[in-house]
Amino acid sequence: MRILLVEDDLMIGDAIQAVLNDASYATDWVKHGITALAALDTQSYDLVLLDLGLPGKDGLDVLDVIRARNNPVPLIIITARDELDDRLRGLDGGADDFLLKPFPMAELLARMRAVLRRRGGNAQSVLDNGEVSLNLVSKQATTAETTDVQLSSREFALLQALLIRPGSILSRSELEDRIYGWGNEVESNAVEFLIHALRRKLGNHVIKNIRGMGWMVSKGA
Repeated sequence: MRILLVEDDLMIGDAIQAVLNDASYATDWVKHGITALAALDTQSYDLVLLDLGLPGKDGLDVLDVIRARNNPVPLIIITARDELDDRLRGLDGGADDFLLKPFPMAELLARMRAVLRRRGGNAQSVLDNGEVSLNLVSKQATTAETTDVQLSSREFALLQALLIRPGSILSRSELEDRIYGWGNEVESNAVEFLIHALRRKLGNHVIKNIRGMGWMVSKGA
């Protein structure tokens, strides 16, 4: 999954980006409200983490523009502002959650998973298409033949991208987009290497190659 982090505090932003990368999220970090809107114009994101006290354009104003453009991207406000009016304006303005600084990083990750589950219509922290299930907390996958197989961060990110859209074909560039953030070097044949590794761990039937188009997992019953 690809996350847009909008945070002007260098220490906080660096810490959050490191945690998100460790949790297998491809993360793009911007420090300015106007830059955040430009990033959303050019890149599709699965979730936005938005600070309020931003230079150039306040975070609540950024939120207003995002929703005025009918962009439904899931969004969590992360801020030190604890005034009730800010919380109400943020939530009424279209934010999915509101998290006050300082916060435990584990809570941030849990709230992100909760928001993504709600937006995806899935109450559980597991993606399942009937052939393979993926635990979003433990990063373990299970099939009829294998149980609790531990995946690497990028194996997890690739399988998650496919399971979010079962039955849909994702091209190499679309998969790379979900695995790598800005500044990450895209390794040659990385997608093919990761799919080979996943098939070795979970079975060849789990991920299907659609010649000339990309890869998919079955939609299930």
